[in-house]
Parts: sequence; C-alpha cells; structure tokens
Amino acid sequence: MFGNTESNLEVTGIDFLKSQNTQQHHTDGYNIKNLVVRRGQAFHVQVSLNRELRAADKLSLRFGIGENPVKDKGTLLSLKPEQEDFNGWKISVVKKNGKECLLSVTSSPNAVVGKYNLHVKTGANVYKPENGVIYLLFNPWCEDDVVYMANEAQRKEYVLNDTGYIYVGSAHSIYDRPWNYGQFEEFVLDACMYLLDKSKLSLTDRRDPANVSRAMSALVNANDDSGVLLGNWSGNYINGTSPMDWIGSVTILQKYYKTKKPVRYGQCWVFAGVLNTVMRCLGVPSRCVSTFDAAHDTEENLRVDVYLNERGEKLNSLSLDSVWNFHVWNDAWMKRTDLPEGFHGWQAIDSTPQEQSQGRFQCGPCPVKAVREGDVYLPYDSKFVYAEVNADRVYWLVKKVNGKDKYFKVGTETQAIGKKISTKAVGQNRREDITREYKYPEGSKEERMSMQRAYSFIRPSGMVPRSGYASTIQTLSGSIQPLVPKEPVTKTGLHLEITNTEPLHPGNPLEMAITVKTSTPGNWTVDLTGSCQLQYYTGKVQANLGTIKETVKLEGTSEMQIPMKIAPDAYMKTLSSLEDEVLILVTAIAEVKETNDKLTKETSMRFQYPPITVQMPETAKLYNDFSCAFIFKNKLNVTLENCKLLVEGLGIFKRTTFDQGDIMPGRIMKSEIICTPTKLGEKKIIAKLISNQIKGISTEKAITITE
Repeated sequence: MFGNTESNLEVTGIDFLKSQNTQQHHTDGYNIKNLVVRRGQAFHVQVSLNRELRAADKLSLRFGIGENPVKDKGTLLSLKPEQEDFNGWKISVVKKNGKECLLSVTSSPNAVVGKYNLHVKTGANVYKPENGVIYLLFNPWCEDDVVYMANEAQRKEYVLNDTGYIYVGSAHSIYDRPWNYGQFEEFVLDACMYLLDKSKLSLTDRRDPANVSRAMSALVNANDDSGVLLGNWSGNYINGTSPMDWIGSVTILQKYYKTKKPVRYGQCWVFAGVLNTVMRCLGVPSRCVSTFDAAHDTEENLRVDVYLNERGEKLNSLSLDSVWNFHVWNDAWMKRTDLPEGFHGWQAIDSTPQEQSQGRFQCGPCPVKAVREGDVYLPYDSKFVYAEVNADRVYWLVKKVNGKDKYFKVGTETQAIGKKISTKAVGQNRREDITREYKYPEGSKEERMSMQRAYSFIRPSGMVPRSGYASTIQTLSGSIQPLVPKEPVTKTGLHLEITNTEPLHPGNPLEMAITVKTSTPGNWTVDLTGSCQLQYYTGKVQANLGTIKETVKLEGTSEMQIPMKIAPDAYMKTLSSLEDEVLILVTAIAEVKETNDKLTKETSMRFQYPPITVQMPETAKLYNDFSCAFIFKNKLNVTLENCKLLVEGLGIFKRTTFDQGDIMPGRIMKSEIICTPTKLGEKKIIAKLISNQIKGISTEKAITITE
C-alpha cells in the first residue's frame, strides 16, 4: 500500500503550451510544429507526472544544443526548480495541481541562438518528449538582449513585417519593388537554422548578432561556401530563374533547404531581400537599404573614373570601377559590445558578392554611425561601405593623339555618389529617406570634419586616371593631399540639366532635352556633346542609341534647351533581346570656347509602364474562398511578347506563374485565381508582369482576413 506512493517519480507527458507561449514571445506566426521562443523571456511548460511532486523529489529540465552537449561548455543546461541560475538561465514552479506541475523557464538574454533538445530528468528516469526541439531566437523585446529595440512600431516593421518594398530604379526615377520576405513561412526558420550550423560559428559566437549577421552575409551568396544564391549579372539566365523573376525570398529559401544547393540566380536586391528574411527570422531587427549612385570597386581610393569617347558615350572597356544606379544592402539593429561606446544601432551588412573580406565574400556589420562620422577603421568593412556612399566621380575624355589614347579631365562631381539612401517607412507603404543617418548634409562643417577623419584612414590617390598618366599631387610633408570637395564653380556659371520631355514609354520615341545655362555677364560659345545609351543598373552599357553635337551661343544669365530624340527602331530590338531591366543613360559634355571651362553631367531614367490592377474584396474570412483578378491593359504601341504573370500572397497562395503569350497593343489581359486564406490579419498579394520588352511592372494589394 505505502510502496506505491513512494514509487519513483516519472514524467508521463509535457505540454509546451504553444499558443500561449508563442503569443507572448511574438512567435505565433512561425509555420512550424515546434515551440519557438525568444531568449531572456519566460515561457511556460506543463509537466504531467505519475504522482504529486514533493520537496524531496529530484526534477530537472535539460536543454542541450549542438552535436554533443556538455555542462562545462555551457551547451548542456541542467535546470532545477528554485535553484540558482545556471549560465543565466532559471526555472521556477508556477503552480502544482495534483499530478500537474506548471514550470516557468527563462533563458539568458545572451543565450546561444539555435535549436535545443529538451529532456526531463526525474531521479534515474529521463523523459524525451515528442517534438522536444525548442527553437530559441534573438529577442528585440528584451531590454538585456543586445538586439533590444525600444519602439513597438519599429519592432512590428523590422522584425514582424513579412512584406515590404525594395527601392530600385535610378536617383532620377526611384520606384518600389514589392517583396515578400516571408520569414514565418514553412521551412524558412529551418533553412536559417541550417545556415547557422553551416556557418561553422562556434556556439559561443552564436550568442552575438554581430558574428551571426556577418556569417549570414557570407552564406546568403553562394561564393566560397555554397550558400543560398548564385549571383549572375551576365544577362544569360537560361539554366535558372532570372533575377527579375523573383518576387520574394520564400521560394528561394525553401528550394535551398530542400536541395542544399545554391539557387540560381540573384542580383543585389534579391541578395538583400533574402538576407532581410534571414535576419528577421532569427529575431534581429533589419531593413533593406537602397543607395542610388553607389560606387563599386573603388579600391578604397574614393574615386570612380568614368571614360567617355569623343561622341560623349560612356566606355565599358576601360573602367575597373563603376557606379551602380542603385545598390541594395541591409541594416541590422544591435549593440556592438566589441566596439567603443557610440556605435550601437544600425549596422550595414551586405550579402551581394563584390569583394572579399577576411578571405570570404562577406560584408559587415559596419556601424552606420562610423560611416557618418568617418571612423572608417572600425570593423567590419567600414572603408568599403564609406566609399560606396562617398566616392567622387571623375569624367575623362579619351582622345586619340598621334595614334595613342590621351585622357583629358572634363569634370569632377563630388556630391554625386550615395544619393537618396532609402528604406520602407515604419508602418507605412512609402519610401523613407535615411541619407542623414549615413552622411552629414553636403557642405556642412560636420561633413568636412567627417571627411578629414575618413581621409586620415584612407589614402586616396591624386587626380590620375587609373591608367596612370600623371603623377599624384604631393604636399611638402609628402602625404597625399585629399582633393577639396567642391562642385566646380566655372567662370561662366555653366550648368547642365537633363530631362525627358515626353513619357518614356517602350515603343515610342524617347524625347529628351539637355538644357545649357550660363549665369555670368559676357558672350559665351558652348560646344555641347550629348549621347543616349541603354545600360544595366550596374552601369554596364548595353547599346548606343544616338548622339548630338551642337554649338550654342548664350549671353549673360540665359539658357537654351537642346532636344534629343531617339526613334523606337534605334532601341526596341535591344530592349526585346535583354533579360534584365535597362535604364536610359543620357550624358552631356559642355565646353565653353572662351574660357575652356568644361562640365559633364549624366542622368539615368527608367522606362514608364502601364499598371497592373488587382481586383478583390477588401476583407475575407479565414478559410473562406475569395476570387482575385489581375487586369492589365497594354497601352503601349508595341506587342508585349512571351508575357508571364507572377503572383504570390503569403498566407493565401503559393507563388504561381500564368503564361499569357503575346499581348497586342490595346488588348486587355485578365487572370483569375481562387484564394483560400490560412492566416489572420492584413495580407498582401503581389503581382508582377514580365515580357521580352518589359521586366518591371509590379503591384500589390492588401486584404484583411478576419475570423
């Protein structure tokens, strides 16, 4: 009779109280059967026993992480109720009710992030629950976690929002590309855990978001570690998916997790979209950041050389460095415990494979404040990020003199790089300009001081074309004199503006104008050379469309507009044959005969397209079907060939492709899809139309799903 009550204590079951825990931990969105919680915050488990728990009983919860968890390495945590904490973890009994025992577990706010196996030990018995793997993430809601973010609206945007926009185009015409991050979708968290294991970070290193974000910037590209995405800028995507065809990260990460092989193909916004998903999924607040006119490969000399021929056309062949119309990277939010005070907050990370850092294609985390202050000696890769947003652009005219190429400087722009740095606004569907977080206002005292600071760590060469003709400018002390950054003020007050005078619709003539202005007394004769080219966003020229040469006579403060018109035949064939979206590049060189003043200006513009409209109800009920229609009217004067409509709605339907064939001018395309919502709240549907002629028409529409 008594023997029975003295029986050994055994666990008969465990309830992870998933719905209550995940709501409190803001992890209820994850589509996974396991418990997902955040570090530094209590969660509850209900343990069922074969008899009541007594004071003398030995009960411990064991959390193990990694291949072979051991106590002395801190990878096996053995927690007993009411005991002193173990590596910052603690456990307590909330209440006992007969054979049921409710326990509260609080992990350390700097615990290792990853997958833990939970076993319950009672005396000599060990109970291994089904689905006993618990996922532990970073916690922006916990004040003691280094990723703590105080503002709730920001946490909603930068951690929990699974859709957003990535800004692309050119500084002259920015547009938003809707993107599904989908950090809560099936297999995405598992893919991130796989990447953590693949990163070869020690478990200790996995406590710190700086190490984790650096490792993820390396693993999102396939270079040197067969990571997630293979970059391809060649224009040939025959054995993969064209970078233009993605509308979100989910398909990419799911495919990668399934095959464990790099997915083909990515360009910068795809790398940034995927890295954003990975960081938000792991619990690190992050955002996609687009910089317009970003400098690449400047070899830390803070200068990009642009070479023009005598017709004013940009030459690809000579340039080692380049200005990309836009480049997208990410900012991740954290305290940098490895750096002096003052560099907490946003850190730039970049997974587009451009340059090796410490032997791998990785970039960051680089404190955004270090870029602004010119503290470019701080880890990681701050010189590289500084140059991307602060380089000067120098124009060289290449002329044949006695059969040899000679280089003539025809302009320097010191405020042309790193413009309109953009991200999606918090809680709103609009662009927020964050240039001020990266740079002081151009020409301000702070900017000058920051620049002098940066120049003390970076040694820019003097004004020499890369081909190495002239000698550097030496000062008395022998150090290299940084160029004083000023827009060239000419004797004539010469100024150039480039605009389009009609909408730039594919199939129509491209009608543009170059305006030449002078603003000082006198009679001026200005030789104007202008060219129009098609280029990729990386600055690589794809076609020369036409040039103009004019001599303009101006007096005092006056201006003249010179038209430039390109017939559709000059560009439509090229446009239809390219796999990527292209921009229209107009370059103008002006030389004043009387004073020999020279000025160069370039502007990139994007084609304008008719819209796609989405028709669907504003609200729908969970698990109740609704119909969604996509309508597109071809208002262009040209047939759109091989049209594909790509659509995706997180929590509504998976990425689907409709082949639409050719759409003639004036014709209307309509596609319909029946949707079954599986998640509550505001959901977005993204649609994108791709054809031989145009790559960039996309739209999105929101619907609220209710119970």
